[in-house]
Amino acid sequence: MKKLIVSTLLLTASFAFSQVTINVEVNGLKNNKGQVMIGIYNSEKTFLEKTFRGNVALIKNNKATATFANMPAGEYAISVFHDENSNGKLDVNFMGIPKEEYAASNGAKGFMGPPKYIDAMFKANENKMIVLKI
Repeated sequence: MKKLIVSTLLLTASFAFSQVTINVEVNGLKNNKGQVMIGIYNSEKTFLEKTFRGNVALIKNNKATATFANMPAGEYAISVFHDENSNGKLDVNFMGIPKEEYAASNGAKGFMGPPKYIDAMFKANENKMIVLKI
């Protein structure tokens, strides 16, 4: 009985502390200017407000890639935008509509606003390759 309890605890602990790698590929960029800003979010509360992890990816052949290693297994959502002028922010017009291309995981789109976390969310319990088309 003790062996069963210890084995169960060890198995549970290994899942709790498992690490994954999330590779992100962004396709369909209209040019090679600037950079792609990539944000990974781990909760609905912080989605599009505060990244859990972020990266800046250089563009080559209208494509950008980034790797996020040592991520705790769990649920995430990704948001990216093509920062053509390399100013580090998503440029918007006077009405707040983005002037630069953007995308979210699962192809999530917003209606009269940004996409929702629940639509962009995916589970990462093992290494993942996420491909986004702008």
